Amino acid sequence: MTKIRLVLGVEYDGSGFSGWQWQTKQRSVQQVLEQALSKIANHPVTVQCAGRTDTGVHALEQVVHFDTTSQRDLHAWVQGGNSHLPSDVRITWINSAIGDFHARYSAIARFYRYIILNRPIKSALLRNQTTWCHAQLDEKIMHQAAQYLMGHHDFSSFRAQGCQSKSPCRTLYFIEVYRHEDKVIIDLSANAFLHHMVRNIAGVLMAIGSGKQPVEWTRELLAAKDRKRGGVTAPPDGLYLGAVYYPAHYGLTQHPIFDKLPADARRHD
Repeated sequence: MTKIRLVLGVEYDGSGFSGWQWQTKQRSVQQVLEQALSKIANHPVTVQCAGRTDTGVHALEQVVHFDTTSQRDLHAWVQGGNSHLPSDVRITWINSAIGDFHARYSAIARFYRYIILNRPIKSALLRNQTTWCHAQLDEKIMHQAAQYLMGHHDFSSFRAQGCQSKSPCRTLYFIEVYRHEDKVIIDLSANAFLHHMVRNIAGVLMAIGSGKQPVEWTRELLAAKDRKRGGVTAPPDGLYLGAVYYPAHYGLTQHPIFDKLPADARRHD
């Protein structure tokens, strides 16, 4: 039978998962998604994602593809898949893949959002969806400090000790820090991210925003290329994979945040 490739968007609350990837004895997003899709396909399904997320990390829009020989209307995959998924995971859209599309290797850029609840009292409702910081943060200073990270750099000071990436170099296309009521939000996009890179950036910016470190600390850390000097890794609760950007010829609707990408990042369009 003819095999087809489908691509879908997935939203999930990561607080109840040990991360994206299959774990032998722990609950993972990949596990529950493959189980649900396999029931609709009537055969085992293996999914590939745009970027693995760690324990406790959420997704506004993870992008996934899988291959199947089953013939179903696209809406049947969404409705049927969601009927077999737990309440903390949802398929939000699905399309037929075009050409050689691959959820991970076809991606040009990823967008992450880190949300900090900045008030004296913890939240009963957002305890797993935000990172709490009681110290008053200066988001303008944080934004200023973040601009040193723009461009192509060796991010060794911002990668986890156990990061398995062959190269510590990444290109950060944009990073913005702003306040919305009692939340300080960090939006950033890069061609790819190192393990714990966003959380380590957030930890550094929170130290600067609270006055514990100077604005120039981000520049000093980049030059140092030493994780041991990089400060505290921020918790996973406030981290969201927001969207993934693909070349236009794949026909996928792009998140408006990617309008901020520089022209050279769109060279594959």
